[in-house]
Amino acid sequence: MTFRPEHELHKRRFSRNVGLGLTLAAFVALVFALTVVKVKRGDPMQGFDHGYQPEAVPREAQE
Repeated sequence: MTFRPEHELHKRRFSRNVGLGLTLAAFVALVFALTVVKVKRGDPMQGFDHGYQPEAVPREAQE
């Protein structure tokens, strides 16, 4: 059984796929690193839920 040689189009498509895969992996790594840094800082992570949050008001304004 003989295999046909790989066409030039498939080689170009493979190199584009590898480039896209590396770009996607870099983006995932960046989001993961930012998440780890934010969690390790220990800042309060509260979303804006259209309600009053007393802990979000600076202490100077509360007094």
